[in-house]
Amino acid sequence: MSFWEKLLNAIGNTAGNALSAVVEAIRTVFEGDPETRRKVAFSVAIIALSAKMAKADGIVSEKEVEAFREIFEFPQDQAKNVARLYNLARQDVAGYEAYAERLSTLCVTCAANCTVLEDVLDGLFHIAKADGLIHEKELNFLSHIGEIFQMSETRFEQIAARHVSTGGDPYKVLGVLPSDDFPTIRRRYHGLVSEHHPDRLISRGVPKEFHVIANERMAALNAAYAAIEKERRAA
Repeated sequence: MSFWEKLLNAIGNTAGNALSAVVEAIRTVFEGDPETRRKVAFSVAIIALSAKMAKADGIVSEKEVEAFREIFEFPQDQAKNVARLYNLARQDVAGYEAYAERLSTLCVTCAANCTVLEDVLDGLFHIAKADGLIHEKELNFLSHIGEIFQMSETRFEQIAARHVSTGGDPYKVLGVLPSDDFPTIRRRYHGLVSEHHPDRLISRGVPKEFHVIANERMAALNAAYAAIEKERRAA
């Protein structure tokens, strides 16, 4: 039996109690298997919050579905199970705030600016921008999720800046100030590259498919550093 089947069997068929059932199932079904528990918790967070975000602008585009599949690949024989979990989240009477609050407690390293929760936000941004534009309601949704995740405003702006297709502020992407000297910026850049290395994501329990986002994130960091370096050389 796959872990999705185990999870969904534990949840049962009561859609009205989906939130409590999902969280409790993850806590109990995978107790004693922390690695699988982390992967399932991350995956459920992406599925549930994606379902809630789809209601933010009232439209689920085909491109958003494709973006979801890019970062959340699953065996074809598990498609029905994943769809069932998505629909449970979408139909649940609980708002997305409740999902974010309860799911954030599944993060064993949960604290201000938690890296695992940052990974979740990155995934949601990736889906939101798939249709070429992050709508105002989606941005408000993501901003509130960041607050619930105890993400500082500066850190959230840094994450958001990575997903702006044009005109993004390279200083915000790296989380530095224009007044910082270049050695400080370089140290910050190398620290971010180390922090977001694919091996680090694996250790955090992020599924391997999420490396699509990791590559996108690294490209944004590299582009921001290159832009600042070019600017400082020209000055």
